[in-house]
Amino acid sequence: MEVYIISKEQYMELINRLDDITKRLDNKNESTKDKFMDNQEFQTLMKISKRTAQTWRDEGRISFSQVGNKIYYKLSDVEKFLNENYNKAFLKR
Repeated sequence: MEVYIISKEQYMELINRLDDITKRLDNKNESTKDKFMDNQEFQTLMKISKRTAQTWRDEGRISFSQVGNKIYYKLSDVEKFLNENYNKAFLKR
């Protein structure tokens, strides 16, 4: 095992850089999760019809927000929906 000796200033610089990286990653994750898409963007992303999107909402399969006649989906809810319906590959014999 090798041992390295660094000064206090070098150690503090390293800690500050790690803190900065952590904050950037947290901000990136938060900004991605809090974005909304409208119904048209959702349909295009999922390659589904307007009726399929309506059915999924009616069945409670996907969460959404509604302002007037406009429907919005959180990107985090879309990711959650996809993860809940994820099927692992199986081996063929």
